[in-house]
Amino acid sequence: MTRFIPLALAMTVAVATAGPALAQPTDQRTYTKSEIKQMIRDVRTVQQYHEIAAYFEGRQQYFEQQAQSEKLEWERRSQNVTGPAAKYPRPVDSSRNRYEYFTYEAQQMALQAEHFESLSAKSQ
Repeated sequence: MTRFIPLALAMTVAVATAGPALAQPTDQRTYTKSEIKQMIRDVRTVQQYHEIAAYFEGRQQYFEQQAQSEKLEWERRSQNVTGPAAKYPRPVDSSRNRYEYFTYEAQQMALQAEHFESLSAKSQ
């Protein structure tokens, strides 16, 4: 029994460290909120506008992927809305709410990207 504990621990650590690596695309540079705010305050050149717009486009794609996977989960959970799954809040409701959240965030990121692209066109 005790020899399985290190194996289970090792598997848990491997899964926990692999999850965040798969969540974000690797070709996109990630910024913190404070870095983005600073970039927006200091933007002066067309290249900087394009960089900020590309960041928001990457975030839009990320949220669209999340929304798509949550929509699949919503459809899966919609198949079973009886028994324990019928109690409020139902699992199908949480999936629907997450889908709506990710869709909303994707729309907001698209608006931000469009805004900075238009600003880059004006500054040329």
